Amino acid sequence: MSDRPAGPLPPIPLTILTGFLGAGKTTLLNRLLQSPELHDTVVIINEFGEIGLDHLLVEKVDEGMVLLSAGCLCCTVRGDLIATLEDLLRKRDNGRIAPFRRVIIETTGLADPAPILHAVLYHPYLSMRYAVEGVVTVIDAVNGAATLDRHREALKQAAVAERIVLTKTDLVTDGSTLDALRERLHHLNPGAEILPADAPAEKIVAGGLFDLNGKIADVRDWLKAEAVEEAERESHAHQHHHHHHGHGHDHHDHHHHDVNRHDERIRAFCLTSDTPIPQGSLDMFLDLLRSSQGAKLLRVKGLVALAEDPDHPVVIHGVQHVIHVPAVLPQWPSADRRSRIVFIVDDLERESVEKLWNAFLHKPGIDQPDAAALSDNPLSLRR
Repeated sequence: MSDRPAGPLPPIPLTILTGFLGAGKTTLLNRLLQSPELHDTVVIINEFGEIGLDHLLVEKVDEGMVLLSAGCLCCTVRGDLIATLEDLLRKRDNGRIAPFRRVIIETTGLADPAPILHAVLYHPYLSMRYAVEGVVTVIDAVNGAATLDRHREALKQAAVAERIVLTKTDLVTDGSTLDALRERLHHLNPGAEILPADAPAEKIVAGGLFDLNGKIADVRDWLKAEAVEEAERESHAHQHHHHHHGHGHDHHDHHHHDVNRHDERIRAFCLTSDTPIPQGSLDMFLDLLRSSQGAKLLRVKGLVALAEDPDHPVVIHGVQHVIHVPAVLPQWPSADRRSRIVFIVDDLERESVEKLWNAFLHKPGIDQPDAAALSDNPLSLRR
């Protein structure tokens, strides 16, 4: 007879650690793995040699798997990431390895985190057993601005992060350079928390939708809708100011806009609804959006009041073509009962998404989407 409790097992928080080549992921990961807060964590890496963990190794558990002195289990990706995640669950459920409480996936420096998020959220079994806690992106304070200028992969890594860790800040001699980098990162991703490399391990890794016991954690902190809305207001006020006062001063801002021109393709915005949304309208909106613009949806996170059950909001989490409903909450996390969906997009105008949103919500003065126009896209309403 198994001692495992009846009912579904609580999801295991999963964090993706990314950052461009030379950002300092290896150094950060080594420090994190020696922290008692990360006891009973599994770390998935590409190769043991690349991560430089030799001084931490104490025991080889299985092929491609070692136990670290801090109680963490470290394993390499064996071909497909999905197969590795499934294999870990089998070993855990069968008692062949300790019941780890958390997973960290360390990506290569050139990796886009979206496919990893996609793999977990889209997989019917993994999406139940693992809860995506978030993306942690490591950025080198010395070379970070130049890296963001030259490499769109680095921009995407910063844009999809829940937390951004700045490394090598002690090597930056000009404080204004560091301030400019922080401001740029905040503009790029207003919902991300920017942390120093010596921040507590739990602060860097944790902060997702589920805690270590599988319970719903702080949804407001996960969604960060208020931060995105505030950034939108600041941006609107800035644009309004320049529209009225910037005609004679274009030459002052030319260099700034030229350096950050690639950033403008990536946007974060929040759409809201004061009234509960019918389930069918929400489904059609999300279906049409992901099928027509999926490649441009870097992250989608939301808390929605459904007309059928407005007292129990649903949490939605998406990346590109996959929109996942990971939880229905027993109650609202605050007095604010608006539906809020945060979008982080690449080369997609807010207006086009908002127009679709308003149409399906039957907002006054907004026409319904034309059925004939929608049918031009053969994927539009396909499940």
